[in-house]
Amino acid sequence: MDWDKLRIFHAVADAGSLTHAGDLLHLSQSAVSRQVRGLEDSLNATLFHRHARGLILTEQGELLFDATRAMMKRLDAATARIRDSEEEVFGDLRVTTTVGFGTLWLAPRLPKLFDRYPELNIDLMLEESVLDLPMREADVAIRMKEPSQADLIRKRLMSVHMRLYASPSYIEKYGAPETMADLGNHRLICQNPSAAQVGAGATLVAQLLAEGVPSKLTVNNYFGVLQGVLYNVGIGVLPDYLIRDFPDLIRVLPEVESVEVPVFLAYPEELRHSQRIAAFRDFVQEEIVAYRKTIKSQGHKP
Repeated sequence: MDWDKLRIFHAVADAGSLTHAGDLLHLSQSAVSRQVRGLEDSLNATLFHRHARGLILTEQGELLFDATRAMMKRLDAATARIRDSEEEVFGDLRVTTTVGFGTLWLAPRLPKLFDRYPELNIDLMLEESVLDLPMREADVAIRMKEPSQADLIRKRLMSVHMRLYASPSYIEKYGAPETMADLGNHRLICQNPSAAQVGAGATLVAQLLAEGVPSKLTVNNYFGVLQGVLYNVGIGVLPDYLIRDFPDLIRVLPEVESVEVPVFLAYPEELRHSQRIAAFRDFVQEEIVAYRKTIKSQGHKP
């Protein structure tokens, strides 16, 4: 098959419109249409259902789009490897991690990375679902469990526990619970156990609710839980990595915590020589070391 026709087909399928694909490819709509018709003729198949609001892939079109999508990802990987043979760190790096870790730990530290590598661009994808690194849905991942995908280089960064925290103002006004029974007289802020989140956090919340602790506020991510705690709404179930950046938070009921949650950094084997990956990996590891030193100096239990 003609690669130019496949490339244009992929752009049309991705955009869902001849006009939008033409704009991206800097081609006229008629030129794009001719290439698509030519590809359909060579395959003796209809690739799109055409209607007034755009184009929809046929079953045959879906099959071809799956193939071209895989081809484009492999080309992206090859391009990245070629560009990463340079000594300079520049270009785009797609990083995926959870909403909580990305917003509360990673994003506040990125200015230091950009100061060091001003030509580096980060595309930060915050999702609880696990993206497919070998298929280049992302370049590097920071996840709250060891990745199960093959052909990944992985590095354990740290361990996290979910614990109970409150603001000094809240404790001053309502006092600190000394037993689980006391917790029932306070306002609990947490994620709903059925919401997408770290499994250990969901388990801890489920255990608290089973003890009869009422949840006055549920939020679908830890950033929202933290805001509730900072503004004295109640006692929140939060990851302990927050304590360095929010040292005034007061831990309540120290005997209550989740099981250990391992944090891993992972990236595809084929990107092992990527300068961008190495720069990001080394930066994150440096920040983890600094985090541990601060926690130790503050006297917090790891």
